[in-house]
Order: sequence, then structure tokens, then C-alpha cells
Amino acid sequence: MRAGSEATVAQERVIVIGAGIGGLAAALRLAHAGLDILVLERGPAPGGKMRAVPIGTRAVEAGPTVLTMRWVFEALFHECGADLVDKIALTRADLLARHAWSRDERLDLFADIEASAAAIAAFAGPREAEGYRRFCARSAEVYRTLEGPFIREGRTSPAGLAQRVGFSGLGDLWRIQPFATLWSALGTFFRDPRLQQLFGRYATYCGASPFTAPATLMLVAHVEQAGIWTVDGGLSALARAVADLAVERGAAFRYGAHVDRIVVERGRVAGVVLADGERIPADRIVCNADCAALGAGLLGADAVSAGERLAPAERSLSAVTLCATSIPSGFPLAHHSVFFSRDYRAEFDAILRARRMPDDPTVYICAQDRTDAGPPPPGPERLLMLVNAPADGRDRPLTPVEIRTCETNLLRRLEACGLTLETTSGPVTTTPREFETLFPGTGGALYGRAAQGWAATFKRAGARTGVPGLYLAGGSIHPGPGVPMAAQSGRLAATAILDDLSSTARSRGAATRGGMSMR
Repeated sequence: MRAGSEATVAQERVIVIGAGIGGLAAALRLAHAGLDILVLERGPAPGGKMRAVPIGTRAVEAGPTVLTMRWVFEALFHECGADLVDKIALTRADLLARHAWSRDERLDLFADIEASAAAIAAFAGPREAEGYRRFCARSAEVYRTLEGPFIREGRTSPAGLAQRVGFSGLGDLWRIQPFATLWSALGTFFRDPRLQQLFGRYATYCGASPFTAPATLMLVAHVEQAGIWTVDGGLSALARAVADLAVERGAAFRYGAHVDRIVVERGRVAGVVLADGERIPADRIVCNADCAALGAGLLGADAVSAGERLAPAERSLSAVTLCATSIPSGFPLAHHSVFFSRDYRAEFDAILRARRMPDDPTVYICAQDRTDAGPPPPGPERLLMLVNAPADGRDRPLTPVEIRTCETNLLRRLEACGLTLETTSGPVTTTPREFETLFPGTGGALYGRAAQGWAATFKRAGARTGVPGLYLAGGSIHPGPGVPMAAQSGRLAATAILDDLSSTARSRGAATRGGMSMR
């Protein structure tokens, strides 16, 4: 940054609303740049969806469970004069996930493409293994096409993306099938419906249905093959590491601080008012709340225009999660295991069309005490179990009977695949209603706007808003949901603020002879 802008930076007070990973990344980057940073978080700890819940005397990670796109955090820490591996311990996973459809149908996927191809050949035949190799090549092409202009640089419109890739890159954009659905694209690689189901599940990483999500989401395959890491202490430990480094760089945190509204005066942000009436001034604000919370007026009328209002059908998926300690038997759980329903289309029709829990859900389990190496641990294990749900936590919360039925159906799906659980503590159940309470304005949606159709991604808000001084970060903002993408949104918000400050400083320095500012 120019010397002429250093005074401007020193004078700037930035409030970050919310200590989710997007807000944390922005706070760290801006504090390192010398700005006066105050993070206001209404919860008791940093992390947002990267949270853990107590189960007896232990803590079970109740949100994201692994790290991908490690480069995002390496870049963030490097920008701030630190090294990621000095702050947290990471272990790379060779086994990506274990998948089951019945007691006799199991398939492991690995970070190594040829190891996965061999497993697929044994499971479904050599034709499907060759289709998998072609699928991996295409997913890598999709990722390479989108990483620079879309993920790293934050192009949020089709025109901006096309302009960035240039005329020579338009062919690459066309080849990644932007107008096809993920499900239809998978049909060009796989004939076995189980494999279409397995790779179609990547749509749920963005809270979408594979039958309506764009084919570009096949890039998730490449992201996983590039590396999945477990974090010692869980993803909540990563959030604490970012927060601790932000404090080292000068940021201040206030927990239990509920922001009631954003204040706009004379056409730009002026600060916030807390629920207890305290007013805190600010020159700029980074809002790490869900974009729908702004649009619903939950942060005051002055900031409504910066958000969005989503109909239930436009929201991404929610979930019902169960956190427990259990003794599993009959099925060799991996760190990640997925138990697929018998009819994927019927499952998504129930959730997204009928707006109800499916009778036969796909179940994801993270066995948090298991690793690739060594035998399973003795005694009860920490388990996170998850099934997808409609994001109607505000409009039509699940009844106690529906919740009990969901838990019964979940266990029935596990038993159909040979897994029996002897629960020793818990479960702590979180439904869309609780997710709406944790993340107001969402209806329980965990990923912001649903990725439906080719244009959905471009409808996400970017870092800058139409309210001067107000910036956005988080999983509901570009470039999208998930831990690394949300962190990247925080980096982009910080970059936008620093660029705007630099631009303002240059404008102030370019005065005319008569003393008029060129602002």
C-alpha cells in the first residue's frame, strides 16, 4: 500500500459482524494491514458452522469435518506473516470416503485416481472405471477453467468471467458444460446408477440437488483428489487458530455481542447498534451474516438492500444432524462413510418438492476417532450423522413425531447396509429449526442460495454492496459455500476494502489547483 494511504488505514475502524470463517479471514487480513478491527459475535466462540457440541465429557464436531483447498488458508496465513502448519496439525487422508448401498454393495474412493479406478472396476466393471478416468479429467478441466477468474479473483457475472478468460478461453468455458445439469453430465461418464448417485452427491456439498445443479460442480471431484486433510482438534480448532492469529495482529473480539442493526448515515455506514442499545461507530463493516438475514431486515432497514430474500424453493438444503458417542458394529466405518438411499430422485423430490423428510434418506457419518491408519479405537466413538432436509425451519419446523421418524429411518438405512449402533451418550439432534436459530434468516439453509441452474452461482452477492462502506463475507456470498470458499470470500472482502482505501487515498492526493478533491 502506498505511503500516502497509511494514515487512512490507521484511521479506519472496521467492524466485522460474525466470527464465521469468512468474517475471521477478513478480520485477520485487515488487522495485519493495520486497520482497527472489532469482531462482534453473538455466540460464545468463533467458527460459526465450524462448531463442536459437548456429548458427555467429549466434544463432537457438529459442522464441517475436513479441510480441502488448503491453498486458501496457506495463502491467508502467508499474507499475514504466519505459516499454517505452525498453527494447526494436518493429516492428509488417502481414503476419501466409504460408500454403501446394501450389505453387499460397498465402494471406497481414494485420493489416488488409479486406486479408485481399480476399486470401481472391481465394483462395476472396467467400462465404468474408464468412465471414471474420463470424469476425473473433465473435473480437473472444470476446476482449472474456474479457479483463477472465479474462485481467486471473484468474478461474479457471466460477462466478467468471459472477459477474464478472454476469447481464447471461451472454448474452455463451453467444454465445461455450464448449461447441463450435474446428473445429465454424469450420464455421459457412467452407466451404473450407483456411480451416478455417488458423484451426484457432490451437488449436496453446495446444498443442491444433482438433478438441478450445474454440471460445473463436478469440480468437487478434483478438489478432493487434490487433497483432503483432517485437522487435529477438528475444524473448530482451525477457526480458533485464525481468530487467535487475528488477535495477535491486533484485532479485538467481543463474544455474546448481538448486533441488532447496521446504522447508515449520510449515505454510508456509520456503525452498529447492539441488542442492549449500545452503539459502536465504524467507518466500514464486513457482514458475515447470511445474505438472507440482511434481506429480511434482521440487521435493520438501512441494510436491507444489501441482502436478498429467498423463497423456500430458492434456499439450499438444510439437515437433521445427530451427534453421539456410540459403539458401532457390523460395518467397517471409515472416517467418512455414506449410506445411499435406494431411490435418489425420490429422496430429492420428497425434500425439495414435497418439502418433507424422505422415507429412505441417504446418511452421512463422520467417525471422528477413525483414521486411515491403524485399527478402530476401543470403546465408544464420536459420531456425526447427517441427513438432508428442507430448509423450512422458520416456515414449517419439523414436529417431534417427524423428528423421531427421521431418526428411525436413519437407523433403518444404516441397518440395511449392515451397521448397528449402540449409543452410549446423546444424541444431540439439530433440525432446520435449530439451524434457523443459530443462523437467523436462513430457514435453516446451510449453504445460502441453492445452486439450481447455470445462472444460480452468478446470483450470489459479491464482496461490495450498494451501501457504501458495507461489505459481505461468508458461505452465502461469492464464491460459494464450504469452509475454503467462505474463507476465500473473507479474503476477497478484505482485498476490496484495502483497494477502496488505496483508491480513496490516491483520489485525495490528486487535488486540483483550486483545492477541489477528486473524490
